[in-house]
Amino acid sequence: MIFVALGVAILALLVWIGRRPGQLPRGVRIARVLASALAAAGAVAIGLRGQWLISLALIACSAVLAITAKPAASAGADRGRGALSVGEARSILGVAPGASRAEIEAAYRNLMRRAHPDQGGSTGLAAQVNAARDRLLG
Repeated sequence: MIFVALGVAILALLVWIGRRPGQLPRGVRIARVLASALAAAGAVAIGLRGQWLISLALIACSAVLAITAKPAASAGADRGRGALSVGEARSILGVAPGASRAEIEAAYRNLMRRAHPDQGGSTGLAAQVNAARDRLLG
């Protein structure tokens, strides 16, 4: 019985750590995934013994641990959705650091002629060109 109480305490600690704001360290995420797998295995073993209530509780803990173990979205994950640095935006448009508004708009128009989906380009490339222009002019 002491092992069950210790296991529940460890699971509760891992769930509590996951509720804190910010990015979890990689080691904690791995521990959460392993604890999730152990809780699922324990749920099966206890369920086979006929203790369904404890089995359902372990399945719920396993699900919570597995869902919250995935890394939070970071600023690096947003780069494909428009959160470009100024250097990246200049690189995409091909303009110099001291480029004027007119030069940026001209580079944007030239790229959009080729990158627009109606002209055989892709929506992803057009979105990058739009994000680069918005970053430099916004």
